[in-house]
This record gives sequence, C-alpha cells and structure tokens, in this order.
Amino acid sequence: MRIHLTSVFVDDQDQALRFYTEVLGFVRKHDVPLGEHRWLTVTSPEDPDGTELLLEPSGHPAVEPYRTALAQDGIPAASFAVDDVRAEFDRLRGLGVRFTQEPLETGAVTTAVLDDTCGNLIQILHSKS
Repeated sequence: MRIHLTSVFVDDQDQALRFYTEVLGFVRKHDVPLGEHRWLTVTSPEDPDGTELLLEPSGHPAVEPYRTALAQDGIPAASFAVDDVRAEFDRLRGLGVRFTQEPLETGAVTTAVLDDTCGNLIQILHSKS
C-alpha cells in the first residue's frame, strides 16, 4: 500500500495553482473542470508519477473552523521534504513568501513553516536520517 493522493483545502484554486507551481515548484498533473471547481492536482517535478496533491476547494462548512484552529495553533496542514531547509527558506523568502517559523533544527530534523496564501500553513523539512 502507498499514498496516491492527499489534499489541502484552498480558498482559490487559481491562486493556489500559481503558488504551488510558480513559487513552490510543483507541476500541474490534472486539471479537470467539475462545475464551478476543478479536480486540480500537482506533483513533484522529481516524481511526476508519484503522490499527487489535490488543491481542494474549501467550500465545505467544516473546513473553515478546522483550518482556523490549525493556523491558530501553528499546525501545518501539510509537510514537504526539501534537500536544504535554509536554502529553500532563503529562496522562498526572496520570492516574498511569509514564514511563521524560520528554520529550526531539532536533532536530526530541520523545519520551517510558511503561509501558502491560500489559507494553510505548510511545513518544509529535511531529515538527516
């Protein structure tokens, strides 16, 4: 068994697609119209047939309280692996990305947390193990 698809709820799919592709560097995998929304997924350019991230519309009534509670507690909605957290932090900050946690080394793991502009906190991390 392996993870095929996971999702983050987004306020605006067009804005999310721009952020996740143009800023974070993912590539669009599927973009299928479904009424007023789309089945919109992105993948890592390093693994285009790997796990897909669904940029899911946040219209369900349970989403807003859930995301608000996570954000208030500083809990990321998703976590993405990077080779070098400090380098990625510097690159993204140079693009205007707002971080809620600067790079923090805790033993074998280094993390940072950013605001995806679409209603979520996202963690980037590197594990030395």
